[in-house]
Amino acid sequence: MCTTIKTKFLGAAAVVALVGGTSFSALAGSGYGGPYGFGSPADPAAVAIIDIDVVPDGRGAPPGEGTYEQGKMVYAEQCSACHGDDMASPVKGTGAAPLRGGRGTLASEGPKKTVESYWPYASTLYDYVRRAMPFNAPGSLSNDDVYAVVAYVLGEGEVVDKGMTMNADALAAVEMPNRDGFVPDPRPDVHNYE
Repeated sequence: MCTTIKTKFLGAAAVVALVGGTSFSALAGSGYGGPYGFGSPADPAAVAIIDIDVVPDGRGAPPGEGTYEQGKMVYAEQCSACHGDDMASPVKGTGAAPLRGGRGTLASEGPKKTVESYWPYASTLYDYVRRAMPFNAPGSLSNDDVYAVVAYVLGEGEVVDKGMTMNADALAAVEMPNRDGFVPDPRPDVHNYE
């Protein structure tokens, strides 16, 4: 009985393989895999609108600048409703994360991941704020507003001097407290920004 079932199964598998191979050959011969007859090449101007990443060495950072004092005003208007006035105590129910505090806690029983304690590069903060904040209108802040908010958050976290002007060059020069807290990824395919 087992031999009959096994033979029937193998016979069916051979038929499927034969039909599948024939179908694949027919499709390959018909030009399948070439143009699909829909869509169009990406317009470089349209790609430029969404190609806004800022990498750790500052490449991709747009023109503009902002100060701690300007950032304090932008933060009060656009950010404090979720992240709280002190940046360490988010408003309950908003889902916002704390932005300040937590230094030295990552290896403890109660790690607190914040911009100040966890994020390795200031460019990550700039990039995230630029793309995703404020929550109710992501991407609506001007480049100057984003630089200002970054200056304010990093100034309050005592990562940068509160008197500095944040811009593309200053952003690339910021030494975040956890800059060396990550293990480099040796895979060559993850280093696409070089």
